Amino acid sequence: MKEIKTKRTFCFRRWNRKGWSVFASMHRPVTLGVLSVSMSILLPATLVAQTQTSDSLTVLRIMQIDEVGVTGNLASPTRSAMTHTPLFDRKSAAAAPFQTLEAALRPVPAIDLRERGGKGVQADISIRGGSFDQTMVMLNGINFTDARTGHQTHALPIDLDCVSGIELIDGVAGVGAYAGAVNIRTMPLRPTYLRLEGAGGEHGYAYGNLSGAVTQGRFTLFAAGSYRRSDGYIHNTDFENWNGFVRMNYDAVRAGFFDIQAGYQHRSFGSNGFYGAYNPDQWEQTETALASARWVKRLGCVTLNGSVSYRKNFDRYDWTRGTPMNHHDTDNVGAEAWADTRWRGGVTSLGGDYTYNHIYSTNLGRELAVPHGRYTHADERSAGNVWLRHVKRWRRFDVSASGGVSFSPYGTSGLWSVSGGWIPARGAHVEAGIVQSLRLPTFTDLYYSSPAQISNPDLEPERAITYRLKGDYAAGRWSASAQLYYRDGRNVIDWVWRPDMGDKWHSEQVGRLGTFGAELTGGYVSDRGALRRATLSYGYVSTGKRGGVITSSVLDYMKHKASAAVEVRFLRNFTLALTGTVYDRYGAYTHYLRDADGTLLRDENGSMLTEQRDFEPYFLLDGRLSWEKGVVRLYVDATNLTGADYFDFGGLRLPGRWFTAGAVFTIGR
Repeated sequence: MKEIKTKRTFCFRRWNRKGWSVFASMHRPVTLGVLSVSMSILLPATLVAQTQTSDSLTVLRIMQIDEVGVTGNLASPTRSAMTHTPLFDRKSAAAAPFQTLEAALRPVPAIDLRERGGKGVQADISIRGGSFDQTMVMLNGINFTDARTGHQTHALPIDLDCVSGIELIDGVAGVGAYAGAVNIRTMPLRPTYLRLEGAGGEHGYAYGNLSGAVTQGRFTLFAAGSYRRSDGYIHNTDFENWNGFVRMNYDAVRAGFFDIQAGYQHRSFGSNGFYGAYNPDQWEQTETALASARWVKRLGCVTLNGSVSYRKNFDRYDWTRGTPMNHHDTDNVGAEAWADTRWRGGVTSLGGDYTYNHIYSTNLGRELAVPHGRYTHADERSAGNVWLRHVKRWRRFDVSASGGVSFSPYGTSGLWSVSGGWIPARGAHVEAGIVQSLRLPTFTDLYYSSPAQISNPDLEPERAITYRLKGDYAAGRWSASAQLYYRDGRNVIDWVWRPDMGDKWHSEQVGRLGTFGAELTGGYVSDRGALRRATLSYGYVSTGKRGGVITSSVLDYMKHKASAAVEVRFLRNFTLALTGTVYDRYGAYTHYLRDADGTLLRDENGSMLTEQRDFEPYFLLDGRLSWEKGVVRLYVDATNLTGADYFDFGGLRLPGRWFTAGAVFTIGR
């Protein structure tokens, strides 16, 4: 380290919540140890106290100052004019009993995560009373939402050990995020390291993961690969899942900052009752390949940003395992460019994005005159947004607004959002906002047909205006948050049961739905003492119902969700973490009647006998006991400790008590 001959130099070895931590205003030299913060190009070059609500999407950046490395997040703007809601943070949840991305999101009050099998085999992510198709999913700020179906959107080639944080982006105006967007951020555990994890347990469960990173000057390479499998907890629930992911960052002095990521996933799983509760012999196989490149270049008061992305999905679905029924081949291409200008009046951003979707299928799309290999149908479309956004902050106030135009095969639409915030006291922040959003029908919405379903190619986009009021407060180790929201949705798409169409499901616009919700969270987090973490959360949703209509999803929502988590450190190296959640779903489902041997009951005409049943509340308790010393960490996990009999989709049984154990070895610096 160079000797600095000047005023007295302070050396801070870790970031904390003391007043002198915000050292940008000290007007004196400061020597840094290791610092990890969120830095926004939309704010002055000072450190923001509310790093958990960074203004925009994040990319990893490594900056070198002599011999001192600073790792941070460089924010880039979105069409959203509102702050973000943190859903998961790797540091605070390091000891939590989470093995998968789905497990980490399940207790969150804003998320309704509906699983069809154990260990993240297949799940739908819904935001605040919306459907799984109304959720945009991003990986490191890149939109990888699948245009065919929301069932596959969050099937990303990453494991939870890669994820540094997950955030909910409220109010993304224009084509895309009708109910909101979930952004999953990946980041190495350390600048240079190697990590090996192995686990096993009941039902033939096995898991292996190898990950690591190398940092050299302005270059960082991060990679991870994993394999997960199980024989299944009941008939035909076995699965295999392969993941591979790599991310590279390079900060060139003159050319700018480059962020490149790529990944591949292969999944195959028995789908007992997945898309028809009366059929235990379904099966599915999916393959996903994705890649993106982002570039950021700062030129004085102007910052240029650009990105391109590609996602390829293959899907094979068997109604009876071993006899293929549907094949799909989907391409999703995206591009985005924007510029930020900092001036006396604030920060102004001008940008645009474009997406192109194409599908080959045996079922979805328009019939081809000449088949393309096994595929007999195909379709394509493009959509985009052009937007202008301005942010102004002064003293205790901030105002953000965006406006522009979206275009799609359904025409053009104006888009807008506005938000205002106020800091009434130290550690407190109040925000209110309004946003307009829309979603295009998926290819499944438009074209899927089967013996039980009728397609509808005449669907129009869904539209919504969402109003939101939020308040946050943090003081030392304590924090609390509360928010209210109301979404006025129009032309909402869902599958509706139609007796006049031969007792089949028909894809249509179910009309106008108003969704009201409230969320409360609070807790205590410390890196010292026996009690390390204690949190409470509650979420409430109520959606207006259209009488006389039986729908498949929009009126099945999580009405109440209450969750508590506690983490205790004892005997120096042991940690016990427990998470308990009560779920109360609104809605009803079709139950298929069976005899004592499990055989479906039928009437004299051969039709299956059914009855409508309401969803029942249930309680899940998960726990992890871990021991850590040096480079080794050992753990034992137990999910559904109370052995609750539950399901997220009507009659689709989920795993009971499930024990697993594993070991993690991490070396590096």
